[in-house]
Amino acid sequence: MANTHSAKKATRKITRRTAVNKSRRTLMRGSVRIVEEAIAKGDRDAAIQAMKRAEPELMRAGQQNIVHKNSASRKVSRLTHRIAKLAK
Repeated sequence: MANTHSAKKATRKITRRTAVNKSRRTLMRGSVRIVEEAIAKGDRDAAIQAMKRAEPELMRAGQQNIVHKNSASRKVSRLTHRIAKLAK
């Protein structure tokens, strides 16, 4: 249990940041899921449209340390590659 004033404040800040980060992570995962569902259906146009929304979400999450920057970039790269394979 936090005893000092600054420790109590830090606990409050952590609680607020956790809520914000959970929300951002949920948005990111949801947008990625939509892309993956479109890929699974084989619908290239829907996958491209979903990717246009998912890529900024992923990169923003990387910038804000919700996920590591490299993880976000890797996810974007892999999804893009899977969408490109649908055209063949």
